[in-house]
Amino acid sequence: MENYVRFFVTFAGNKLRDRMIKFIGEYKARTDDKGRLVFPSAFKALMESGHQVRLVVKKDLFSPCLNIYTYEEWERESEDIKSRLNFFNPEHALFWRGYMSGRAVVEPDGKLGRISIPRQLLDSIGVVKDVIFAGSDHKIELWAKETYESSLVDEGTFAALARKILG
Repeated sequence: MENYVRFFVTFAGNKLRDRMIKFIGEYKARTDDKGRLVFPSAFKALMESGHQVRLVVKKDLFSPCLNIYTYEEWERESEDIKSRLNFFNPEHALFWRGYMSGRAVVEPDGKLGRISIPRQLLDSIGVVKDVIFAGSDHKIELWAKETYESSLVDEGTFAALARKILG
């Protein structure tokens, strides 16, 4: 797999909350002995310079990967979901509790750009050593390398999905 990163930034307004970062590309990394990862510098460069970068990490609901959001994107997503819930409905309250559990806020260290993701989150997706950071527009997916490579969709299946979904 060719190791390249392409990225674009779109600004939707002047306020930081309105800023939309688009993560595109793939980046290979390895965990160190303490389970830390070097956050891709190309992705870090997209974020507000001069400000501390805060990221929210959560397990994906449907795939064996972790989703990494900028804190601003996390706020946007969680507020959208919360606005659709009625907390007097026990099922909604149970869903919200599940949605909010198993999350972590991480900050790359200033010197090397490493991030420390809790071991239980890394274990939940089978990370041993090698990982792939995969840009997925508004978020970054973090995969165990072997799982990522085996989950890639072949061109024929992708074309069939495109016809089915997009017409």
